[in-house]
Amino acid sequence: MNQGPVHESGDASHADLVRLADQCVLCGLCLPYCPTYALDRQESESPRGRVSLIHALAEGRMDVADVDFTHLDHCLSCRRCEAVCPAGVEYGRILDGGRRLRRDAGRQRPGLTARVGGWLLAHPRLLRQLLFLSRHLWRWLPGRLRNSLPAPPARAALTELLLQPSPSTGRGRIGLFRGCISRCYAASAQQAAIDLLQTLGHSVTRPAAQTCCGAQAAHAGNALRAARLAAKNHRAFQSVDVVVTLDSGCHEALSRSLDAETIDMLALLDRDPNFDELNLHDHPARVAVFAPCTQRNVIRSDDALRRVLGRLPGVDAVWLETGCCGAAGDHMLRFPERAATLREPLLQQLTDSGCDQLLVANIGCQLHLQAGIAQRGLDIRVRHPVEFIAERLLPSFPSPEPPRMAP
Repeated sequence: MNQGPVHESGDASHADLVRLADQCVLCGLCLPYCPTYALDRQESESPRGRVSLIHALAEGRMDVADVDFTHLDHCLSCRRCEAVCPAGVEYGRILDGGRRLRRDAGRQRPGLTARVGGWLLAHPRLLRQLLFLSRHLWRWLPGRLRNSLPAPPARAALTELLLQPSPSTGRGRIGLFRGCISRCYAASAQQAAIDLLQTLGHSVTRPAAQTCCGAQAAHAGNALRAARLAAKNHRAFQSVDVVVTLDSGCHEALSRSLDAETIDMLALLDRDPNFDELNLHDHPARVAVFAPCTQRNVIRSDDALRRVLGRLPGVDAVWLETGCCGAAGDHMLRFPERAATLREPLLQQLTDSGCDQLLVANIGCQLHLQAGIAQRGLDIRVRHPVEFIAERLLPSFPSPEPPRMAP
């Protein structure tokens, strides 16, 4: 579950932050695009206000001990301000750097839940096992607590991914990045990606030593943990030519830590010359599609998804208007009321669309939107676009039963 991509702010000095913040000319053109400014109508909840605060801290004009960091915590890292900024301000790097200033000054002392959660993200196999066990405890939790937490994954989501023998095609060796939360909740999407890639003639591997991308640690100001995770992934993917990501929030964090080319799965499908040679089902289907913030503003693969869906006969894609759903990594857990408010317009659009499927390429957004759908009592399935594509292209999808626990 990721709150946008990791940046190199872990190595940023005070001088670096001053230089980055100086790029902002305080024009305010980003304000109409900022979801937290729209929510609160306060300068401190805008990109300009946050940049000004971090600038003052980096220059020493303000002391970390005197600052209320709530407004920084409210930021969703949606990066929409970056996408519209005429000056090219690297807001994400500035924000991560500001949060690191707080952590380094001892103003951020994570509680037990945050410490355990961060440690589990760095150990995905153990996290998966604990989530499996939590299925048996879920119904005993108080209703308010259940409403604020993602439901535990179904048993089928914890199955082993099946790799068929891949003959050498000369197309290179692809490594599939599995992530931490996605490994637990999105095994069906990862299996769909494997099926598609192998059908397209690619040789696929899933390195066992891979771990969390490190984005969540970086956004919390924990540059040391982010660097350790990046180094582990660098070692894990050394033997592949290309690394494929499925979650928009993991992509940039991973790409900064690897030597191999890193490509979003949807972008790969869009550019693969063999895609149009696949057998396509032409059954009519009307699906809603939501492009997460990181997909639109960072890796920018939403246009690739539009083109791929447009090449599927019989598919009518209803795109929800752009806006942040409020998930934003652990924001939906730390600020559930704000997250629910941001989610509400999207849920209304989804309800009005009449669609019974919603395609989303970010696991945090999927879980957050699915929770809202359940609270409304709607019968709408939330899936990764790759699952939908594979279901139409591959007669053998889904993968064979019975499920087996992943190693």
